[in-house]
Amino acid sequence: MHTELLPWQQPLWDSLSGRPQQAHAYLLHGPAGSGKRQLANRLAQWLLCRQPQAVAACGQCSACLLYRAGSHPDLFVLEPEEAGKSILIGDVRALVASIQQTAQQGGRKVIILEPAEAMVINAANALLKSLEEPGAGTVFLLLSDQPSFLLPTIKSRCVLQACPLPAAPQAASWLGEQLPDYSDDQRSLLLQLAGGSPLLALEHARNEVLQQRAEVVEGVKQLIKRQTAPVELATRWAKMPPVLLLEWFASWCQLMLRYRLTQNEADLGLADMQPVLKYAAGFIETNACLQLHAWILERRIKLLRRAPLRQDLLLESLLVQWLQLVRPTGRR
Repeated sequence: MHTELLPWQQPLWDSLSGRPQQAHAYLLHGPAGSGKRQLANRLAQWLLCRQPQAVAACGQCSACLLYRAGSHPDLFVLEPEEAGKSILIGDVRALVASIQQTAQQGGRKVIILEPAEAMVINAANALLKSLEEPGAGTVFLLLSDQPSFLLPTIKSRCVLQACPLPAAPQAASWLGEQLPDYSDDQRSLLLQLAGGSPLLALEHARNEVLQQRAEVVEGVKQLIKRQTAPVELATRWAKMPPVLLLEWFASWCQLMLRYRLTQNEADLGLADMQPVLKYAAGFIETNACLQLHAWILERRIKLLRRAPLRQDLLLESLLVQWLQLVRPTGRR
């Protein structure tokens, strides 16, 4: 497993490794793409190492070699079977049964659970007893993008460690090293779409989010010009991440409302949608825009909580409401 720290994580590592006594459970929380898993990997190897140094695992002992080979018997990783799915009570019970056994290497047992908010309620409750009484030498590393979704009883049993994003210059520098073939403008756009998260920006590049964004913007323009219909667009966007789409539409609602107040074109966001938002902001109804924004955020939270929503119906409903909001005939 990769255990190199990201450039902006050194202060976090110094804080964790410098603790006089390690806790039995940590909750590493922060925005998606802030590097929580890299930090957890580093901490897990250090905790399992048989000859740990002050600030790093030795890298040479049998535990380190097993860890790097991905076969350490006292390291347990609990994740959803598929991205976007839940962690079920059966998964947690199987984990609890495994960690109740004696450590095979005679040292610590370390559990990485990611994302912690993927646990359904009864799975989280099944984990509580182990968090309360983990047994000697057992350390839980819970990772979460959405700590507000976790049960208070889960959070109260962990040492909370925030994992913030790097400063903008450091994020841009790191992304430049990862994407040398991209232009400065492309990397800047990726970072903006990722909310300043360099790891998420890199993932966006790999998933061709810039191309998806261009397709969505073009589709919105066609929708306003009556060159396509909501159901057709929903079909075309069927394979795009719905959370990402909802984030963009929620942002556009906010930008239109802000522009109505300031009349400052700098408040219209990214250049690709500025003409559309400036045009629509001239006649949208404030209450209708606020209602759509609230509807979008509610559905986004449901998706983040892994609610079983049909994407085709969700997108079609979104586009119907969006068209009603921005159509010129809606002017009063």
